[in-house]
Amino acid sequence: MLLNDFKGQLLLATPSLQEPQFKDTVILLCHHDSEGSMGLIINRPQDISIADVFEDIQLTPSDHIMQTLMKDELHSYEGGPIDPFRGFVIHDGQHVYESTMPITPEIHLTTSKDVLEQIVQEQGPQHFMLVLGYTGWDAGQLEQEMMDNHWLIAPASEQLIFHIEPELRWAHAAQSLGVEKSHLSSQIGHA
Repeated sequence: MLLNDFKGQLLLATPSLQEPQFKDTVILLCHHDSEGSMGLIINRPQDISIADVFEDIQLTPSDHIMQTLMKDELHSYEGGPIDPFRGFVIHDGQHVYESTMPITPEIHLTTSKDVLEQIVQEQGPQHFMLVLGYTGWDAGQLEQEMMDNHWLIAPASEQLIFHIEPELRWAHAAQSLGVEKSHLSSQIGHA
């Protein structure tokens, strides 16, 4: 794979990755180049509800919008250990906002408040995920971790991100590669 080909892929933590904050994670890789990488964990719901976030940024959703949100959209996700109160919205590719960055044609990332304003007004993306915090790697660090067998790379899809339960995302992504977690070793090394 070329360096920029990693953007829009999923990183699946393997058993050899011993850091507790990344154990069993699925990370959507949002940026990757020769200077470093940035990603968002997409399979760790946290106790901070989206209603709390709306309240913190002084948005008032209607009862109707709160009732129509899917179960997985009612809470935020722990995106990673860096800047845990910085918000990101992963959403379908149908809308573009002030600070939208396409990750893939069907998955976009927005960091501006306007996407949340549109969601509250029921004019926003049909599918979205609110993520707080992010993960990051310095130049060459992610490549080294890949060579150390800490990550599997799987294709990202709107289906997996928005329609698969968070606790099943690792297994579904791995299945797309023909991999089962029980067949992976926690030993570091190369064949």
